[in-house]
Amino acid sequence: MAEAKKMKSEASTSGSGGNDNSSGGSVVIDVGRRKSSCGYCKSGSRTSVSHGLWAQSLTVDDYQALLDRGWRRSGSFLYKPEMEKTCCPSYTIRLKASDFIPSKEQIRVSKRMQRFLDGQLDVKRSDKLLDEQNSCGGSCSNAKNLSTRSAAKESLGSDCEGHKADQYMHYASQQIDNIVQSIMKNGEFLYDIQLPKASVKKVAPAKRKLQANELEDLLYSCNIAFQIAATLRKSKTDVEHTRSLEQGVGGNRHSTELSPKLIAEILASQLKELAKSSDLSIRACNGHINFYSTTKQAHSVEEGGNTKLSTQSFKASGGSCCLKKTGGQPNGQKRTFEIRLKRSSFDYEEYSLYRKYQLRVHNDTPDQVGENSYKRFLVDTPLVYVPPSSDGAIPPSGFGSFHQQYVIDGKLIAVGVIDILPKCVSSKYLFWDPDLAFLSLGKFSALEEIRWVRENQVHCPSLQYYYLGYYIHSCSKMRYKAAYRPSELLCPLRYQWVPYDVAKILLDRRKYMVLSDFDPSQNGDSSSPPPTNVTDNYMEEQHDDPFQEGSNDVYVNDDEEMTELDSEDSDDESDSESNGPTTVESEDVDASNILIGLRGAHLRYKDLRQAFESSQRKFIETQLHRYQRVVGKELSERMAYSLGYSLG
Repeated sequence: MAEAKKMKSEASTSGSGGNDNSSGGSVVIDVGRRKSSCGYCKSGSRTSVSHGLWAQSLTVDDYQALLDRGWRRSGSFLYKPEMEKTCCPSYTIRLKASDFIPSKEQIRVSKRMQRFLDGQLDVKRSDKLLDEQNSCGGSCSNAKNLSTRSAAKESLGSDCEGHKADQYMHYASQQIDNIVQSIMKNGEFLYDIQLPKASVKKVAPAKRKLQANELEDLLYSCNIAFQIAATLRKSKTDVEHTRSLEQGVGGNRHSTELSPKLIAEILASQLKELAKSSDLSIRACNGHINFYSTTKQAHSVEEGGNTKLSTQSFKASGGSCCLKKTGGQPNGQKRTFEIRLKRSSFDYEEYSLYRKYQLRVHNDTPDQVGENSYKRFLVDTPLVYVPPSSDGAIPPSGFGSFHQQYVIDGKLIAVGVIDILPKCVSSKYLFWDPDLAFLSLGKFSALEEIRWVRENQVHCPSLQYYYLGYYIHSCSKMRYKAAYRPSELLCPLRYQWVPYDVAKILLDRRKYMVLSDFDPSQNGDSSSPPPTNVTDNYMEEQHDDPFQEGSNDVYVNDDEEMTELDSEDSDDESDSESNGPTTVESEDVDASNILIGLRGAHLRYKDLRQAFESSQRKFIETQLHRYQRVVGKELSERMAYSLGYSLG
């Protein structure tokens, strides 16, 4: 344990802030297999299995190569999941920035931010509301009803200040999604598949009376029931799902018997709080969830999209809603927006925002968000900075580790921690101001980072990709990353990139798969893409709830569970090959040309071999073979393996 702390200390010291190691070479310390508690499945035991390296220094080229073999970093600690053994197999996911196609939801996020900057959107979420939503977790009764009622009034109240109707539709969609998740947990729907995301739409004025009586108008409608039914039908082809159905998952109601009409009735019956708080009548009609105005309704949805509300509609118990306007246009005051890219270094303003974010969004305790842990996690970096060059081969920022600051009217609202590498921007983490959760800053920052890659391809043609970290198909909270399309996943065996749509077919069957083994001829109709409407909604699964742990809200932010902390060494390698090779690491290994770092000198192992006694040599070579298997032959001969710690 003391030796591990020493390695951690030296690695952190050498990698603090932007690394300017003049030697420019990579030096790593192999710490072997690590077992830790899992931040995704919350198994409660040490079921997360990975291989770890401490990096004293690391070139951007070497880190790029490690990313393309499934590695990630947390500060100066590098880790790679042992895919067949770990509880939640984590697949590296990326997209080619020039091919990126934004979804409808992503476009809405951009437009929402623009309206906010233009002074046409001014939502103020109180700390009390955020705490209520956070503590609710979408799981229960009184707290959930209080949060729903309060949030609905906030959402509709903001419309009084000039919001468009889509603000209410956005919120109503969130509430339906929360109910679907709750129903899944209760066993009404299958829990081990991903259901599409709700999207409440505005009904055209000409159609508002078609399915409404004389005293009401049909304002909004949602067809999520049809999409859920289609997804459940499609799941029948999966062997595991079929077995679950045979065992009676879902109580007395067989999931394949759930028609769109019945699903809509189930969902509508649980939207009473939303209906009460917004003075709308919400009913199921032939598979649709419809939102009707009533005679008491204060809404007046105009063709231009603006929603007007009278102040009489908002009389919250124990208080009142202060409204400056009952309708009309907002004051139009514009805000100043800046994006600043700076090299990784400690900044107290950033740390203060990080602390606020972790305490309120992730419910961390104060002792979990100290300055030292923040520095180790998001400031320390082993990457050797590469300054820009005049030949255009390096972008103006240079290569290395950076913090991208988002600033509105001089106030820091979000920070994206990224690595800019020869072929990609690797998104590591994002933290943002919880008071601005309604802006979906996780999604917005991802769009900005993708845009940055596209713009800087002009300076650096090799810079083409955006890496979103790990994609965990077995963890529904992490599937939002697939919404950035067209993406591809890294095969854990052959390190080939496989289109997401292909990989999904395999991962729907089993959480660990050799993705490059896909054979369409063995999958029949299952290889065909799902219907467009289902696919679009499936890909919208981004957990709009800003308090949903693991969302990215980025996204990208799977690095939050620091593998090297709360973990233990495991020297037992007896089962390392029990299930067959997990990667191409099964190829023959030869330690002769592995680069060794020993007392400041770099030598090939073959030049040192005879200096060790037989028993010591056997131990060292066992360690070197293991190291070469996990990093690959090429990198093992390029990065210096610090031998001193193996001998310690």
